[in-house]
Amino acid sequence: MSSQLEILTEPILPPKAGEIGYEGLNPRSEVLRAGWTHPKHPGARALKSDILVEHDFAVTMRDGAKLYADIYRPTEDAKAGAVPAIVCWSPFGKKANGIEVLRYTTPWNLGLKDDALSGLEKFEAPDPAEWVPNGYAIINIDNRGCGDSEGVMACHGFQEAQDGHDTVEEIAKLPWCNGSVGLAGNSHLAIAMWGTAAQQPPSLKAIAPWEGCGDLYREHFARGGIYCGDLFDELIVKHMLRGRNGMVSPRLMFERSGLMNEWWAEKRPDLSKIKIPTYITGTWTNTMHGMGSIRGWLETASQNKWLRFHPWQEWYDLWGDKNSNNELMQFMDRYLKGERNGWENNTPRVRMALLRFGKKNPQSHANIVEDGFPPKRTEYKKAFLRPDGSASLGEESPAASGSSTSLSYDSTSQDDVLTFTYKFDKPTRIMGLPKAVLYMSCPGNDDLDVYVTLEKLDVEGKQMENLNVPWEGIPVSSFEEMQSQQKTEVIMYKGPQGVLRASHRAIDEAKSMHPNWPFHPHDREDKIEPGMVVRLDIGIWAMGIEYDAGEQIRIVVGGNSRSVSNFGSDRHSLNKGRHHLHLDGEHASHVILPFV
Repeated sequence: MSSQLEILTEPILPPKAGEIGYEGLNPRSEVLRAGWTHPKHPGARALKSDILVEHDFAVTMRDGAKLYADIYRPTEDAKAGAVPAIVCWSPFGKKANGIEVLRYTTPWNLGLKDDALSGLEKFEAPDPAEWVPNGYAIINIDNRGCGDSEGVMACHGFQEAQDGHDTVEEIAKLPWCNGSVGLAGNSHLAIAMWGTAAQQPPSLKAIAPWEGCGDLYREHFARGGIYCGDLFDELIVKHMLRGRNGMVSPRLMFERSGLMNEWWAEKRPDLSKIKIPTYITGTWTNTMHGMGSIRGWLETASQNKWLRFHPWQEWYDLWGDKNSNNELMQFMDRYLKGERNGWENNTPRVRMALLRFGKKNPQSHANIVEDGFPPKRTEYKKAFLRPDGSASLGEESPAASGSSTSLSYDSTSQDDVLTFTYKFDKPTRIMGLPKAVLYMSCPGNDDLDVYVTLEKLDVEGKQMENLNVPWEGIPVSSFEEMQSQQKTEVIMYKGPQGVLRASHRAIDEAKSMHPNWPFHPHDREDKIEPGMVVRLDIGIWAMGIEYDAGEQIRIVVGGNSRSVSNFGSDRHSLNKGRHHLHLDGEHASHVILPFV
C-alpha cells in the first residue's frame, strides 16, 4: 500500500480480566484431564480425553511483533505422534468466548444444548474438545493488536494476510506438528483465511471458510456505495474488541473518502491465487457472507473445492449440526492427515438448500446436489413491474407509449414503498442470483439510494419469515410468540435485498463474476441531473426459496432497508424527496429471477 495514504486509527478498550474470556498474559502449560468441565460455564461439554494446553504461546511475525496463542493438542502420552494444526484467526479473544456469545447474546442459545460446547472454543471456531481427541491441534490466536498481541489491530487486508502467512509457517515448524496446517471457522475467521490463503503459505494444506465475505467494501461496510458498518462500530468495536494499541478504523477511512481506494481494494483478495483444497459453506440467511462464499466457489483456482449451502444460521451449522462437523473433520482428515477416506468420491462438489419459511422443515430441502453454481439448468425470467402493483413474469417488455408511466414514493419514509407481487400457480423453486434493473429519477436531488427486497407471502398475502434454527430447539412455536428483541438476524430471515447509490451505478463488466451480480468500481461519483431518468443495475443477494402453489413473491422498492438488521445504512442515506420508478417502454423496470 502506498505510504502516502494516511491510515486512520481509533482507540479500543484495553483487555480486562474477566471480560471476553481474558485472564491476563500468563504463559504456561497445563493438562486438562478427561472429564474436565469448564468451571465458569455449568453444563458445558466434558472432555473425553486429556488435552495439553499451552497458554499465551508467542508467535513471532516477520517484523518482530509477537502474537499470542492458546494451543490445544494431545498430551505427550496420548501416542498421537505428530499432528496437524488448525489455526483459528480473529480479534475476538481466544478463551471461552464462543460459549459466552451463544449463552448471553443470542436468543435461546440458538437452540443448542448447554453441552454443545466445552468453553475452550474461540468464538466462531471449532471446539478443541471435539478435535483434539481426533488427533488435531487447535490454535486459538489473538491477531495483531488483539488482547496482548503487539501492534495496531488491522481490519483484514494485506497486514492481516501477511500475519496469517507467518503464523501458519511458524506453527508448522513446531516439533509436535506434522507440517500440515489448515484454517477453519466462521465470519472473521473465514474472511481472513481468503487473504491468508491467497498469500500461498507453503504449509497451508487446506481451508474451510465457513461463511465469509470476500470484499469488505462491497459486501460489508459499503454495500451499494452506502456506509453500513454501524453494527461493526456499535457492537463489535465497543463490546467485542480489546487491545492496547487501537485499531485501523473502517469508519474513519470511509468518512474521509467514501470511494474505493487502495486501502479498500486490498480487502478484496485475489481468490484465483488459492489453489489448495477448499471447502466452502454458505447460507442464504446471512446478509453479509453469502456472496463471498459464491465468489469463492467461482474464482478460487483449486481443483479440489466444494460448496455447500445449508438452511441454518452459521454458528448453528458449525456447532449444532453433527453432520456438518463430521464432514469438516473428514475434509481435514483427507488433506491434513492424508487419509484415503473417500472424501473426493463421496462428497458432491456442489450442494444447495431451499428455504421454505414458516413452520415447514427445511431439512427436507437440504443437500440438493447440483452440477455447479449457478446450476446449468437455471432458467432466468424477467418479472416486469406494472403500475397496478403486479409483476408480470416472463412476458414481453411493456410497449412504448406516448406518455411515461411511473410510480413514486417518499424516499425518506420507512413505510412508503412500492410493491409488486406475483402469485405462483404451482410449486416453484427460485435459487441463484437475482438482479433488479430499475429506471429511476428524483426531481429534487442529484443522487438517490435505492433498496430492492424480495419477500415471500403466504396464500392469504401475509408476509412470511424463515427461522434460521430448528423449531424443536427453541421454547416458542411461532413467530407471533417471539418478543421483538428475539427477532434478530441470527434467528430470522425475511428475504434477499439489493442496494445501490445511483452515483455509483457504473459497471465494470470484465470484473463482474456473473451478469446478475454487476461489479461496481465505486471509484467515482456520477451525479444525476434532477429529474433525469437513469438505469440502475442492482445485484440482489443470492437466494434459495421454494414457493407452494398460491404463495407469492413480493418485490419491494424503496429508499430504506427492510432486512432484519440494516447495519445502520438508513442513517447514512443521501435521499431527499420523492423517487420515481419508471415502468414502460424503454424504461421498463424489472427483476430477473433464477428458476430451477
